[in-house]
Amino acid sequence: MFDVDGYLTVLGVARPAAPTLRSLRALHRAQVERVAYENLDIHLGRPTGIGAAESVARIVRGRGGYCFHVNGAFGALLTALGYDVTLHRAGVQGTPGDPEGATGDHLALTVRLGGERWLVDAGLGDAVHEPLPLREGRYVQGPFSYGMAPSTAEPGGWRFHHDPRGSFTAMDFAPDPVELSSFAAEHARLSTSPESGFVRVLTAQRRDAKGVDVLRGRVLRRVDARGTDERTIDSADEWYDVLTGVFRLDLTDAAASARADLWQRVHISHQEWTAARQRATTL
Repeated sequence: MFDVDGYLTVLGVARPAAPTLRSLRALHRAQVERVAYENLDIHLGRPTGIGAAESVARIVRGRGGYCFHVNGAFGALLTALGYDVTLHRAGVQGTPGDPEGATGDHLALTVRLGGERWLVDAGLGDAVHEPLPLREGRYVQGPFSYGMAPSTAEPGGWRFHHDPRGSFTAMDFAPDPVELSSFAAEHARLSTSPESGFVRVLTAQRRDAKGVDVLRGRVLRRVDARGTDERTIDSADEWYDVLTGVFRLDLTDAAASARADLWQRVHISHQEWTAARQRATTL
């Protein structure tokens, strides 16, 4: 069991009297607005599991996680509230040409409600604000346009097409249900391998009705109907203010020395990235 009421308090949503579509939409909006997609514990050297109860406890403490954490927790919450939830093996295509199909680097959720199925995915970072019906078509949410279509790589599955301004191209998921524990090995790889994007770059992302905030290292980006506003954060104090203020992350359990070391690593990584970009432009 886990703290359902504590989770709902974080979301700022009252316990629904029944599992309705209206409540599902409200819960999804609150989840992506109030629980950041983030990988700070990897960079703090604090490995995490992906069990739903552990992830819910992290959320109640004021933290987030990436897809295995936030979708695992959100799926458990929805199930506890009476929704018919299915977990799916999925795969994110970062750029055109990446392997399509349910490669296992993503956990997707669907909910069956009123004779229809919905993609319910709080673990795509800068993507959906509300659930999407599993019906082929284009869907507009705020300033972003998404596509849903049957997956050609996963028979019986679906393919989500992200907005061109998003951080990835598409996501495929397979139709068959899976257990959260089946992602343990991939979670270990993503959180420890030097080749993993989660290990290479610290990130925090938060979606709202009007756009998305994305932090990658020291670069903070806001994407909305006006376009993209980007700036580089120059001090540790400002950087931590952004994490707590923009992304609603509670880092009080990190010692001052750990916070200082984390900023220093992010700062050095940013310098190396900047130097590499400058070298590339001179070639």
